[in-house]
Amino acid sequence: MLPWSPSPRTGDPAGCRASARGLSDETGSAALEFIGLGVILLVPLVYLVLALGAIQGQMLGVESAARHAARTMGAASGVADATARADATVRSAIEEYGMDADTVDVDIRCALLSAGCPAAGATVVVTVTAEVALPFVPPVFGLDRVSRVRVQASSAYKVSRTWTDG
Repeated sequence: MLPWSPSPRTGDPAGCRASARGLSDETGSAALEFIGLGVILLVPLVYLVLALGAIQGQMLGVESAARHAARTMGAASGVADATARADATVRSAIEEYGMDADTVDVDIRCALLSAGCPAAGATVVVTVTAEVALPFVPPVFGLDRVSRVRVQASSAYKVSRTWTDG
């Protein structure tokens, strides 16, 4: 002990009891606070990671479906073949990424369209939209319908000028 610091006198039993009582009242409270605050902060953080992971997974699926559908339509040999390939591609992406088929919407448009879609020289634009259900939301009071996040992706592909419908 330093000579200039105040200390209880050696014969003062009240000073010793007061310091011992102060230590015993706080024993273990730091661990309890750490556990309490840890749970309060950790649970929302884990839920955020799960929700963002679900949204990102569905976004990858939607983007993949749009990109591959546009490419397969551009490489098809005819209109009927192009729509069949696009349908098969979107169904494959729905299965692979675990999307809800009821919420997936596919929109196919052609730019510079003169006759049919797709046609030689046209640009096929495929837009795929899906809804992602957030994890652990119960279907009580319609909360599962309200807590859906809409994800959308578009892809464009130029159809060859030598493309023939045959």
